[in-house]
Parts: sequence; C-alpha cells; structure tokens
Amino acid sequence: MGAKAIPNISPDDGKSSTTWTYLVAGHRIAAPRARPGLHLVATPIGNLGDITLRALETLAGADVIFCEDTRITRRLAERYGLGAELAAYHEHNAEAVRPKILQRLAEGAAIALVSDAGTPLISDPGYKLVRAACEAGHAVTALPGPSAVLAALSVAALPTDRFFFEGFLPAKQQARRTRLSELARVEATLVVFEAGSRVQETLADLADAMAGRQAAICRELTKLHEEVLRGTTGDLAARADELETRGEFVLVIGPPPRDAEVMTDSAVDALLTDLLQRSSVKDAVMHAVELSRRPRREVYARALALAKDAQSGEPDGAD
Repeated sequence: MGAKAIPNISPDDGKSSTTWTYLVAGHRIAAPRARPGLHLVATPIGNLGDITLRALETLAGADVIFCEDTRITRRLAERYGLGAELAAYHEHNAEAVRPKILQRLAEGAAIALVSDAGTPLISDPGYKLVRAACEAGHAVTALPGPSAVLAALSVAALPTDRFFFEGFLPAKQQARRTRLSELARVEATLVVFEAGSRVQETLADLADAMAGRQAAICRELTKLHEEVLRGTTGDLAARADELETRGEFVLVIGPPPRDAEVMTDSAVDALLTDLLQRSSVKDAVMHAVELSRRPRREVYARALALAKDAQSGEPDGAD
C-alpha cells in the first residue's frame, strides 16, 4: 500500500502526487515514504518547536497517523504542513481499532502512532498495539523525543541516577494515601503525573506520607507559563493554596535518606512530649513528622492525645 500523496498541489507547495513533504520555517522539504511498519513518534509536550526532523520526515511519509485526539494532532500537522491521514486510537476505541491497524500493517502500510503529547506508550494504551504488532512479526520503530518525565527530572534538581515513574495516582483519597505509603519505601526519585483539580490534595498527602523529602512541582513544562517550584514536601503543601492549578503537573519527589529509619511509637511519644513543652501542637507535629518519618495524621493524633493528657494531668492510657 503506497502512502497517500496530496494531488494537484500548486507548484509553490513543492509537492507532487509521488512526493511527500513537510514544512519547516516556510520551506518545503521532501520526505521519502516511511518504511512499512509501526512507528512510535514522540511529539512536543507543549512547545511545538520541540519536534525532531526525523519525526517530521516519518509523519510526512506515513500512510496514516493514529493519535489519541485528532484535533490536538491536527494542530501539529497544520504547523508543519503534514498531509497524512489522521485517525483516532485511544483507550475507548482501542479494542475495535487495533485489529484494523494490524490489518493495514499486514498489507504493508507505514503507520505512525503518537500520543496527545510526549512519547507514546507512557500512560496510554499503546503497549497493547505494540505487543500485537510484534507478535504478528511487523517492524516496530521508536522515534525518541519529548518526554514530560525526563523534562521534569532534568529541572527538579533531584537525584536522577535512579527513578521510579508512577504515572497518575488514584483519584480517591484513601486509595491515594495507601499508594503513597507504598511508594514511600521505594529507594529512588519518584515521578508522578497529577491533574490540576487534585494537585493540592495530593501535595497534602505527600507531605504526610513522605515528610521532609525534597520535591519539585513542575507545571506546564515547555509552555509559555512554565513554572517549577522546589522545596520539601511540607513546604510545597503549605504553599498549595497559592498554586495556579490550571495546566498539567508533574511532581518529582526525592528518594528517602539512605540512613533514614522510622521512629518507634515510644520514641515518637517522647519526642512529642518534649516538643509540646516548648511549642504549639502545630509546630510540634511539623518537627516530629520530619524527624520521625511517620505519617502526619499518626503524629497529629498522638500529639492531640498527649496534649490532652498533659492538661488533665494524667498519663496516656491511665484509668
């Protein structure tokens, strides 16, 4: 199956029925027909200028570009004068569309797969298509490029020798807190995607589950209003009310200290008893959480109980 060239294009466009082109800085550049197979093409996460020349050449020479949202990918196609067919492939239609893609691959088509932004297969259903294509013996090629995960790691100013990509956390608070408690034990820098509508709640839960850790909030990476905030999880949670929540967020959390140990219950009580003698409950909890590495809600509950006992003059647990 040959790629579909656009017929009857004016000479000024420099495109004939047997030539595929893309547009860069006002100049038409000829592209060869892409090789048969599935091409995984990374696209910009915000700034359209971040597309690679190899990606443009492949997208220009493909028979069809499958994307999560044709409206979003069309903006990229219009920017660079791409004439390939656009078709939708996303989590809601994947089961029905995947066999059709495999059939076209079997017929010798050159198919490009893109996500709305960044590298395909990161937090999208593309891996099932890749697995099926590999099992059928079709060529699968990756065209690396923009990635929100790597961009966030680059600017977070946190260790990058080992990192764990979590993707999106559970939307419900209890499930999110449970997952964060599990992630707190991972000895690596963590990378999390989050929606603006939940980012403030997630920051509060992070301050509880991973108290005292260095972290970064990366908002709208590569876009006009890019913003990166750095500090401890507690500092960032305290600033959450002032945070602009519109846009896309990547949260990066540093690894636990190598020699960090979680305090025992008796050690936490002793620490809180000392702190409460010279500071408020709020301040005592803040310091105890960072020193003990225990969840804030646990420390807060103990602080309230100890403060109440101190006022009544009875030790905790007395009849």
